[in-house]
Amino acid sequence: MSSPISRGFRHLRRPSDGEEGRVPPGQYVTQDFPVLSAGPTPHTPLPEWTFSIRQGGDTLKSWTWQEFQALPAETVTVDVHCVTRWSKLDTVWRGVSVDMLLDQVEHHAPYVLAFCDGGYTTNLPIEDVTGGQAWVAFNYKGQPLGSEHGGPARMLVPHLYFWKSAKWVRGLELLEHDERGFWETYGYHIYGDPWREQRYAGD
Repeated sequence: MSSPISRGFRHLRRPSDGEEGRVPPGQYVTQDFPVLSAGPTPHTPLPEWTFSIRQGGDTLKSWTWQEFQALPAETVTVDVHCVTRWSKLDTVWRGVSVDMLLDQVEHHAPYVLAFCDGGYTTNLPIEDVTGGQAWVAFNYKGQPLGSEHGGPARMLVPHLYFWKSAKWVRGLELLEHDERGFWETYGYHIYGDPWREQRYAGD
């Protein structure tokens, strides 16, 4: 595995009294937006970008970048929590809800595996990416999402540790059984609830 690329880990502070209920145990608040990547940052030209929903080796539905941009989008303000112990409050994103994407296909799968440029994957129960809990985000603070933060599009699953919000996402694989993703195979928790401090396997 390539050495992780990290920057922006500055100005960390403990949550204030008014923030304590929003910050999970063991986390510090930052005004920065730290970058943590394993390996080089992909740069896929938008004319070559697609987002696909797959199952059993078949592509059930696929969108080009232009088609994806034409889908109904939402602006959401959420707190995000990284397993490396920083939390960033009131982040503002725009993206397409996973509910809307999955509504385009017939399925009964209990799990999904997000797959991405660069070979990254992460596993998620279907119940954690539906019910208005997850998006494929392409805009941050009113600007196109930068590649260092996962652009042109990344998963946004704010109620789980931020590694579950997979950068450079290109689609979802529908699965009948849970399948560990990239960081999960290296010892990260298979679920990743920040409020239960599920950082690593066994937590």
